[in-house]
Amino acid sequence: MANIKESLAELMNVDGAKCCSLVDGSSGMVLGEDGSGVDMELAAAGNSEVVKAKQKTMSSLGLKTELEDILITLGDQYHIIRPMEKQKGLFLYLVLDKKQSNLALARRKVQNIEEGLAV
Repeated sequence: MANIKESLAELMNVDGAKCCSLVDGSSGMVLGEDGSGVDMELAAAGNSEVVKAKQKTMSSLGLKTELEDILITLGDQYHIIRPMEKQKGLFLYLVLDKKQSNLALARRKVQNIEEGLAV
C-alpha cells in the first residue's frame, strides 16, 4: 500500500500529467497535491460538486452500480476524476495535457493507484 505523497508522485509519471490531487469530496478540500498548472483548491471544490451531482442523478435513476470515473474533455486537457472505492467520499483528480497523453493508459493508471492507496 502506498501513501498519498507516493501515489500522487506516481500519477505525475503518467504521460502528459500536469497536476493531480486527492480530494475530500464532502468538503471539497485537497488532502494532497502534486504538479502545477491548475488551481487545485478551486478545481477540487468545483469537482466535488460534479461528483455529488452525478451520484445524486444515479440515485434518482435507481442505478445500482458504482461510479468508476468521470472524464471531462477540454480543448487542450483531459480531467479524470476517480472516486475511491475503499475510502468513500475521497477521489483522485488528474489533469492531463491532451496532446501528450494516452487517455486509456491514464485511466488504467489512476485505477491502479486508487486500488493501492492507503489513507
